[in-house]
Amino acid sequence: MSTVALPVASPTRAARASPLLWALPPLVVLAGFLIYPLVLVGVQSVTNEDGVTTWEVWRSVLGAGEFHRAIGNTVLIAGAATAGCIVLGTFFAVVLALVPFPGAGAASRAVDTLLAFPSFLIALSFTFLYGAAGMFQLGDFLYSRWCVILAEITFYTPFVMRPALAALTHLPAERLAVAASLGAKPGQVLRRVVLPEIAPAVAAGGALTLLLTLNEFGIVLFIGAKDVITLPMLVHSKGVVTFDYPSACVVAVVEVALSALLYLLYRRIFARKGDRGADLVP
Repeated sequence: MSTVALPVASPTRAARASPLLWALPPLVVLAGFLIYPLVLVGVQSVTNEDGVTTWEVWRSVLGAGEFHRAIGNTVLIAGAATAGCIVLGTFFAVVLALVPFPGAGAASRAVDTLLAFPSFLIALSFTFLYGAAGMFQLGDFLYSRWCVILAEITFYTPFVMRPALAALTHLPAERLAVAASLGAKPGQVLRRVVLPEIAPAVAAGGALTLLLTLNEFGIVLFIGAKDVITLPMLVHSKGVVTFDYPSACVVAVVEVALSALLYLLYRRIFARKGDRGADLVP
């Protein structure tokens, strides 16, 4: 009686197919909810009202003065807010981790609660503080670029503070004790031991903050600073207020490209730092 050998799938081939099957659903979701809308925005940016493909919309938008002002405001506000967040976030982390005082845990949790709030609540609170009927009644300041920067610093500082606090928890107390026993002053210990230890975490939090502030919309909108036009606000103005969808798509493409380039630069910098830096790249 003869036997028939049944074909058996190669283990190597099955092992190769399994990761592809697991990756297929996320790729489908990514294509449907991210890539396809971005492609539509890109196509709309080179299509006029008659459905004709043209670069005239791009030339018109990129040559307009309001676009140049929006670029300048976006870069200035994001850079200044990120610098403020790095300074305050590092300071708060060092104080909460290395300077024991009653209520340190409660203070840390109070700062963390800002992460659960929508950003427009910060802007709304600023109107009660600095508005015409507010506590300090600084109406001119409320509608200025500096008020937007201060509001973003208030909201995004925890994004730098939390990674710095996490890094400080891994700092061996023996290193601080040895530095102090060698006669190093507190300022020297901070500069030579503490700050170099938490620098990668602070840089990672600062890079994330820069990406978020670059695309911040709610704070600028709710503060109502009419003369402070950023790229997200320009997209809103073109697409919702004036119904100029091709121009709004052009600005949106520029915003996405700027964010993508910044993110790639961020990854490249941390990849060069080796394994320690690569662990901080999301």
